[in-house]
Amino acid sequence: MALRRRTPERGAAPRRVVAVLLVAFAAACTGHPRVAISPPQSAEVRTAARLESLRASPLELYAFLSRLPKGADLHSHLGGAIYAESYITWAAEAGLCATPALALTPPPCARPERPPIADALTDAALYGRLIDAWSMRHWELSGQSGHDHFFDVGSRYGLATSGRTGDMLAENASRAAAGRVSYVESMVSPDNGGAAGIAAGVPWTGDLAAMRAAIEPRLSAVVDQSLAFLRSAESRKREVLGCATAAPQPGCRVAVRYLYQVIRSRPPSVVFAQMLTGLMLASRPGSPVVGLNLVAPEDGPVSMRDFPLHMAMLRFLAPGFPRARIALHAGELAPGLVPPDGLRSHIRESVEAGALRIGHGVDVMYEDDAEALLDEMAARQVLVEICLTSNDLILGVRGTEHPLPVYLQHGVPVALATDDEGISRTDITQEYWRAERDYALPYRDLKLMARMSLEHAFVDGASLWRDIRRGVHVDACASASPAAAPAGDCATWLATTVKGRLQWALEADLVAFEREQSVAH
Repeated sequence: MALRRRTPERGAAPRRVVAVLLVAFAAACTGHPRVAISPPQSAEVRTAARLESLRASPLELYAFLSRLPKGADLHSHLGGAIYAESYITWAAEAGLCATPALALTPPPCARPERPPIADALTDAALYGRLIDAWSMRHWELSGQSGHDHFFDVGSRYGLATSGRTGDMLAENASRAAAGRVSYVESMVSPDNGGAAGIAAGVPWTGDLAAMRAAIEPRLSAVVDQSLAFLRSAESRKREVLGCATAAPQPGCRVAVRYLYQVIRSRPPSVVFAQMLTGLMLASRPGSPVVGLNLVAPEDGPVSMRDFPLHMAMLRFLAPGFPRARIALHAGELAPGLVPPDGLRSHIRESVEAGALRIGHGVDVMYEDDAEALLDEMAARQVLVEICLTSNDLILGVRGTEHPLPVYLQHGVPVALATDDEGISRTDITQEYWRAERDYALPYRDLKLMARMSLEHAFVDGASLWRDIRRGVHVDACASASPAAAPAGDCATWLATTVKGRLQWALEADLVAFEREQSVAH
């Protein structure tokens, strides 16, 4: 019996032909059969992909991060920002000598017990020992803990800073520019002991109003002298960097402001007078001093004992000086460094005293009701200045023991900072590299930290951002692109705000960086 041929279903052949033609058309367009066409990626997405591709190559990752525009370094002690090699050169030029403990001392020098520092310029062994004594290089061989060696360093090289503030500013600005930082807040003591000298003549009574009445009128001259000192130092910085020449160095483009250092380890009357000096300096129109910070080891006996008193002083004084901003070292502590009770409240007390930024914040998870504190910091937008290398060297806190990821998870704004880059032998790129090595942060987190650093800088003017996390500019610049020079309403608005101009420049630099990395990717 013959087999009958099956009749095709009506319309099946045309459908098959159409399907074959569509596949052929797709293959012709893409060069690859059955491969979907992806939408074009933004430069930001391609840059993020390049970052991910470099994680297995630390050196290439460092090179990538060295090119990243980083905004501001908000936590920088000027004295600790200078590398030991510069201090050796300056000490040699000043004719200073070295003690057996490798501290500086005035002449006369006497070999071998008190050799001239100038000997180190031809004696490699002495040169190396001085670098180790004046920095954290090879600190493990010092016989001290990282904490103790770090805080002893300043007492050794201190004499080399005399008359060198302008040179120090020049070095710090040059290194910032090399790290693609456009703004630095340097912690300084421009009164050269003037406030402490006045406080020495006013016994501490505990009556804050009476203390203010006794001290404040006498500080006007100290403020004048401090501003004159800073103007002279800045003039020297511009001279060193050639800012008025036809070939200015990149450091000339770095904007610098100052935080007055209050030494929290001093007697209460001195701390009170220094707080007043810092607040008065930051309140002078046109002053480059924008606020104050409390410095010295937080775990020291006076610092621990008087911490609540210092916060009470700030709560009393700060409302009278609304132009002045407050950033506070708080939580630069770790278990074992102080008793458990000492870890429970410093960050919270600082926030309640009006701190707009917290330096370090390492022990946050040891504070009472830490989750509520984190939520409060996020709600108030209190930025934390994260100093990863410093926290490792001084406190031994690194990797999973560090709270950086916790702050990010809770929406607390953070920015990476150098702290004392000369002592720690680091720079801002190393801080970003360490963050990537330890936490594999996505590119958008790095970009947000750079933006946050300028958003929370104590520089004059309104912010460019209406919503920084969503990347929305203020109305005047909402339709403008940082890829082009600002024009119209945006240009007019930017002319009114230093902060806004710094932020716009950062956005322009980020656009250029992402284009550059997109090509590499």
